Amino acid sequence: MEPGSAEMPRQFPKLNISEVDEQVRLLAEKVFAKVLREEDSKDALSLFTVPEDCPIGQKEAKERELQKELAEQKSVETAKRKKSFKMIRSQSLSLQMPTQQDWKGPPAASPVMSPTTPVVTGATSQPTPAPYAMPEFQRVTISGDYCAGITLEDYEQAAKSLAKALMIREKYARLAYHRFPRITSQYLGHLRADTAPPEEGLPDFHPPPLPQEDPYCLDDAPPNLDYLVHMQGGILFVYDNKKMLERQEPHSLPYPDLETYTVDMSHILALITDGPTKTYCHRRLNFLESKFSLHEMLNEMSEFKELKSNPHRDFYNVRKVDTHIHAAACMNQKHLLRFIKHTYQTEPDRTVAEKRGQKITLRQVFDSLHMDPYDLTVDSLDVHAGRQTFHRFDKFNSKYNPVGASELRDLYLKTENYLGGEYFARMVKEVARELEESKYQYSEPRLSIYGRSPEEWPNLARWFIQHKVYSPNMRWIIQVPRIYDIFRSKKLLPNFGKMLENIFLPLFEATINPQDHRELHLFLKYVTGFDSVDDESKHSDHMFSDKSPSPDVWTSEQNPPYSYYLYYMYANIMVLNNLRRERGLSTFLFRPHCGEAGSITHLVSAFLTADNISHGLLLKKEALMEEYAIAAQVWKLSTCDLCEIARNSVLQSGLSHQEKQKFLGQNYYKEGPEGNDIRKTNVAQIRMAFRYETLCNELSFLSDAMKSEEITALTK
Repeated sequence: MEPGSAEMPRQFPKLNISEVDEQVRLLAEKVFAKVLREEDSKDALSLFTVPEDCPIGQKEAKERELQKELAEQKSVETAKRKKSFKMIRSQSLSLQMPTQQDWKGPPAASPVMSPTTPVVTGATSQPTPAPYAMPEFQRVTISGDYCAGITLEDYEQAAKSLAKALMIREKYARLAYHRFPRITSQYLGHLRADTAPPEEGLPDFHPPPLPQEDPYCLDDAPPNLDYLVHMQGGILFVYDNKKMLERQEPHSLPYPDLETYTVDMSHILALITDGPTKTYCHRRLNFLESKFSLHEMLNEMSEFKELKSNPHRDFYNVRKVDTHIHAAACMNQKHLLRFIKHTYQTEPDRTVAEKRGQKITLRQVFDSLHMDPYDLTVDSLDVHAGRQTFHRFDKFNSKYNPVGASELRDLYLKTENYLGGEYFARMVKEVARELEESKYQYSEPRLSIYGRSPEEWPNLARWFIQHKVYSPNMRWIIQVPRIYDIFRSKKLLPNFGKMLENIFLPLFEATINPQDHRELHLFLKYVTGFDSVDDESKHSDHMFSDKSPSPDVWTSEQNPPYSYYLYYMYANIMVLNNLRRERGLSTFLFRPHCGEAGSITHLVSAFLTADNISHGLLLKKEALMEEYAIAAQVWKLSTCDLCEIARNSVLQSGLSHQEKQKFLGQNYYKEGPEGNDIRKTNVAQIRMAFRYETLCNELSFLSDAMKSEEITALTK
């Protein structure tokens, strides 16, 4: 399906729980218990240490593996299976590359095309005919029965486990209109028991208004549908009318099934403890790292020559997107300091707050803090995330308080205050103007919705429109802090379900009846996704399962675990996306914080539910170009590396289909060289071909292993 096309609503597939699934669930519980023990025994220094040993680094494990391999070599059945696999592998190698019809190549700026391509086997080079026109570069291949360095039985088991994990992720991506690689889906299609592949559903982002159009126009809202929305078990269900609500017959949308989800999560958790899979993955990753080093050594000059022949375009004028930045940190510390001093100099007697019925001026705010803005420096402002904030979320959060004063944060970095967030809007607009002047830089700032009240959404939309914060170089992500426990302890919320309702019900209402919610309907055009944020290292001993309390009965002051938050956010986003797609409106991605700290179970939850995860030191925002320059120095990145990172940032971002076509090329959504227009991205076609062929090669290993297993079963 091409981007922007429509299809029929899909339904959430429910599993019939088998004995195998029950065994997997029990194994997952053991894994979770082990993770909890490891977290309890962690000392303070363990956060800063990285284990050097591989998954099979123990001497005893190596001995067992050696004995297993020797026994396998003597087995007649294994010899037959190896022969079968070798035959499949030889056929696969010739089929995994694109044909000439599949890849037409870019126009004039492409490198020299040749019908012969040197193939490097080991250290020797020998030209062999290529069945299609591809960039001329040296390829690295490994010959032999199989390349993993493990027994064939373990290899097949690892392939089966990894393929299952990919299929599970694909299922959740399709249901929520998240992205999933096309080439991976094609390989998985050959492994599915059913012949019909899942429908491809891509996210739909609203294109920017044309120059002559008003970005704040409220007159284009579609008609109301007057559907009813009711929350059940933490998930909002849509009903066509009151009669359908009474009969409990929801509108035809895919609604999640908790039992199916927890079984899928158990399969991924169990995968973590699977020895053959860990061994296979560890060795393949080491090999791929070495393979890329060889590719750079052999082809770096060819890539550079290709870039030099590309007119007009270089790293400085390719599009790049800062995909992870908080709106409260989008300005650098010098910008914030300059703005604070400017407001104090120009409007010291302006009323900026009210406390106990008494109005307070800007001068009085600083007097109460015993400070003079004239004496402030970048160092005393102290909003820079340095080494002391590493793995310390408490210190990291404090960096959002200028001079350590929450009063200044409320005044300058909030959308809801006495001034209606005016100062914050002015700073964001200044940053936006800098991006627009640079032309080639974009950003996706995060704005917070807490779930304390359903009025947060209309207030945020009103702030956006009243202060005219729209910029063609910005798209917005909504971050939801995981701080239910704070709200519950202050009696602001009766249960976790109410928090979810406050977050998502206004969005459903604006989608169903946009005529009644024009401001929020307009604001949502420029929102592309959701984030889940907070301290990941917070300990939780609750394992999320289908037996966990539902959100409407989670009345405890204890915070739900990370996986609980992610599931219910994903579930509501999934239903909302399908409803909005049905109405022809833009959809949202789920892009949570994940992997900075905390349990391995966080990564499992995000693997199932997230479109992608993005990270970085959020308060260290100097100019985006400087970040690339620093990265180039630290990691010795080439121009092609930097342009490839920039291209990936555009792909990952919430920019619309039309913008990505303009910035990356008409076929940007296709994989490999066919999806790259070097005239726009300045990424060498040699690099794109290498990435594509490497991915196809890895996927073919999984596919071939499972074919070998099927053939062996048939010949018995």
